[in-house]
Amino acid sequence: MTAPKILIAFYSRNGSTEALAKAIAEGAEIEGAEVRLRRAREIVPAEVMAKAAGWAEKAADMNAKYPAPTEEDAEWADAIVLGTPTRFGSVASELKAYIDGLGGLWFQGKLNGKVGSVFGSTSSMHGGNESTLLSLYNPMAHLGLIIVPLGYADPVLFQAGTPYGATHVSLQDAVEPNSKELEVARFQGRRVTTVARRLTFALEAFFN
Repeated sequence: MTAPKILIAFYSRNGSTEALAKAIAEGAEIEGAEVRLRRAREIVPAEVMAKAAGWAEKAADMNAKYPAPTEEDAEWADAIVLGTPTRFGSVASELKAYIDGLGGLWFQGKLNGKVGSVFGSTSSMHGGNESTLLSLYNPMAHLGLIIVPLGYADPVLFQAGTPYGATHVSLQDAVEPNSKELEVARFQGRRVTTVARRLTFALEAFFN
């Protein structure tokens, strides 16, 4: 059986969501997955980015490390994991623009039956992590993905994260994801890979 193919498409400005994405990738790879890490690109002009200290520089650094997500990535994947910082309790426009660009695949039914999962970060306590993750479930349902939350399927979920997906609170970028939050993210990678493998195996058995 071929290795499950996992797309992790995320947006990160200051590194918190990126750190979770990398940990999810580690967990997926531990379970034998082939992983593509992709960073959504800015959709605002340079003059807007210049108003936030370090934004343009950090974006350039991350864009050098990660390609932009494409339609081909989503079609390739057995599972799509989306990550975002909160923006007023909802998904960042940069990641939403990528999701909105999947309309062609949606129309052709090419995303139906793929696994979907989400993760995110916020700057402040009660800053919208859970509402943001829940808001991402809506487009996943429309795209036909099989949504895989975390529940409390691993004991670490009683210490960090949420039942909806891995999360982090950066306290205005003062703290990085801690060991428990990264453990939740690695568990998410393992869980998504396990479910994707089972679904892929079932489909291969059905058609062979």
